[in-house]
Amino acid sequence: MHTSKINLYRSFILILFPIVGIISLFYWIKNGYYNSNTIILAIAGYSLIGISITAGYHRLFSHRTYKSHWLVRLFFLIFGAGALQGPAILWCIDHRHHHAFTDHTEKDPYSIKRGFLWAHIGWLFFKHYKDLLTKENINRHKDLFQDTLLVWQMNYEIILGFSVAIFLPALIALSWGDFWGGFLIAGILRSTLNHHATFLVNSLAHSWGADPHNKIISARNNLFISILTLGEGYHNYHHQFPSDYRNGHRWFHWDPTKWFISSMSIIGLAKKLKRQVT
Repeated sequence: MHTSKINLYRSFILILFPIVGIISLFYWIKNGYYNSNTIILAIAGYSLIGISITAGYHRLFSHRTYKSHWLVRLFFLIFGAGALQGPAILWCIDHRHHHAFTDHTEKDPYSIKRGFLWAHIGWLFFKHYKDLLTKENINRHKDLFQDTLLVWQMNYEIILGFSVAIFLPALIALSWGDFWGGFLIAGILRSTLNHHATFLVNSLAHSWGADPHNKIISARNNLFISILTLGEGYHNYHHQFPSDYRNGHRWFHWDPTKWFISSMSIIGLAKKLKRQVT
């Protein structure tokens, strides 16, 4: 992975969004602009965008743990763009490399062996997604590049992303007179929370927790992260059985994403759900 040039676009988001979001939150509350509808909107956005990453980018597109209706895939790609984590195709390639080379200092793009901060966020300052568009990657990940919806999203990801992440909540909040609350709190601050919840899977879930399924790799099961990420915290299990549509394989494991996928299968929107352990 090349680290010679800083990705200015991604650095802008990762640095500016937390600063603006936190300052805006204090200003919003201190000056009496607090609005419960805007808080509900932020929670809804966090959930919709979060499930699009977990059930969509991760378990559907990266690992092919189930098949879904094209409308479901479209939903995941539109709201997944709102995570502002890059196009699904390139997100998946990075994630597949992470699984193929877990803990390798160079080949794992967010290897914990390079430090907690690197795995959490540092690698993103240098990630240039165009570097992934090599002939080798295109041939190796044909399933991604042959999917017309995935290619469409890659071409319009930035427009879709900012529309869903920032401008949509601002316009919705305008209906109750809180445009700037929607823009700053349900938009920018919510984006920051989604970001760092996802990033914790790469950092904290490779540093702290239980390793009942594979004691060699750094991945750990961590309930705290599962709560933040709609079920992505059973990471030791996931690395051992990446083709399972569940991360929490026990019925009582906190994994809203598996329940969401199971619910879709009941109404015919998902099928061929893979299970590695019964």
